[in-house]
Amino acid sequence: MKFTSYLKKLSRTQSQKSRSALDIPFYSSLEEAPASIESYKNNSVVHRCVSLIATSASHIPWHVYKNNGQHKKLLPDHPAAKLLKRPHPEQSGADFFTENISNLLLYGNSYILTNNNPQPSELYNLSPINVEHVLSNGKLVAYKHQNRTFPIDPLSRTSHVLCFKNYSPSFGQKGLSALSAASKAIHLHSKIMDWNKSLLKNSTRPSGALVFQDGNGYLTDEQFERLQQQFYENFSGASNSGKPLILEGGLKWQETHNAERFEKFIELKDSSTRDIAVAFNVPPQLLGLNGDSTYSNMQEARMALWEENIIPL
Repeated sequence: MKFTSYLKKLSRTQSQKSRSALDIPFYSSLEEAPASIESYKNNSVVHRCVSLIATSASHIPWHVYKNNGQHKKLLPDHPAAKLLKRPHPEQSGADFFTENISNLLLYGNSYILTNNNPQPSELYNLSPINVEHVLSNGKLVAYKHQNRTFPIDPLSRTSHVLCFKNYSPSFGQKGLSALSAASKAIHLHSKIMDWNKSLLKNSTRPSGALVFQDGNGYLTDEQFERLQQQFYENFSGASNSGKPLILEGGLKWQETHNAERFEKFIELKDSSTRDIAVAFNVPPQLLGLNGDSTYSNMQEARMALWEENIIPL
């Protein structure tokens, strides 16, 4: 084979021959799209943060009181108390508020539909995906859900649809989701988990390199393709780990030493997990990570979750 042909082949396959298992191609020149609702389904950290906040807040008991001078009287049989315990026949109060708070965290908005005003007898959660804001001269005048429109009274500003939203500096009537703030960290964590899965398929260890002992040899295109295919088929993957490697033609296996870089990979994974937790305002200790120095134990971390997140919610 001519020397020029060898250079072309070397340039074409350089990344395949020399790439280490710890060279993680995280980013391309294209911008990542904002994290979507799929992150809740596919990312364990996002799922844990949302579930932890929503299930904890949803089990807070609701009570109705009546002002009686300087004292307050508990009204356990008030219609509002019964409605909050059982918003509608098919859903309990805890499940109802779990869904509502989860929508608020994931979409930035949550919507409750009442069947009657001003004293509703049933409450239903509406999916934020199916709710549209109807504007007139820049002012919100109605909510549209599928084929139904629920107007807002111009005087009382009440409607059959009750909207909760997070603060957003730029989206107007739409709230800002925690997913938006954590987008980069979510994408990074997902890339790391994909890399971890790929590493597991390749015998769960950093790769090495096949080198010529004399330093001057090279492979033809056919030899390179055949060797690469045989190597991946016979020596990569968990089921092939530990098999003896038999080499010929002056080749030898040279293990790469990536212990330091592997430790940095673990640190990067923990860092992205912590960034997601910060976006959802959840102490990292509650996600199975070593928390910040301000949380000396799990009890303080749980207290911080309630004081800084659930109670203000």
